[in-house]
Amino acid sequence: MSDLREKIIQTSLELFDRHGYHGVTVKQIVQATNTSKGGFYHHFQSKDELLFVIHDTFITYVLKEAQAANVTHSSPIPKVQAIIQSFVQVFDLYKPHISVFYQESLYLKPEYEEKIKKKRDEFKRMVFEVIDEGQQSGHFRRELPLEITGMAILGMVNWIYKWYRRDGNYSIDQIAEVFTDLVLHFLLPGKEDEAYFSHMLKVPFFYEIK
Repeated sequence: MSDLREKIIQTSLELFDRHGYHGVTVKQIVQATNTSKGGFYHHFQSKDELLFVIHDTFITYVLKEAQAANVTHSSPIPKVQAIIQSFVQVFDLYKPHISVFYQESLYLKPEYEEKIKKKRDEFKRMVFEVIDEGQQSGHFRRELPLEITGMAILGMVNWIYKWYRRDGNYSIDQIAEVFTDLVLHFLLPGKEDEAYFSHMLKVPFFYEIK
């Protein structure tokens, strides 16, 4: 990534966070970046594409890390550990990107929104697959419904956006360790209680989580 491209992205993140997507023009981005319109349009076709790149950056990161975990590890336990660790880390690595994402995602054009959704769905699928793999192999508790378990993990980690601060009491590494520990504790089998297991496996679920 060129220095100017990165500078445009970082400057835009600050401006969008401060004034909102519609409150910032390409001219303002150009002026704040100390470049020209030609410099801007050399790297981005439009402000819409710039917003897409901001969204795409952190989603691509977690997806690639999940893919790497799937290739690197053969057991579902280190796979889920690696996925959780990188998923939590993204809230520090790309904190400004995520802040803009939650504020401005409604303004993504349909063609860009579809690309983002495709990657988010792919990441969700990979999380579900590693849980299913662990349940099939006996590494994870079989009685936990796959959809609810996967969505619980995604929801728990995504909520970090609401409360994480870089100057808070805990570092992102400490938070990642705690979240990994929590996930493994509810996934890994404990002392078997056949009556409970049997009950959970027979519980009907009448809806599908999208």
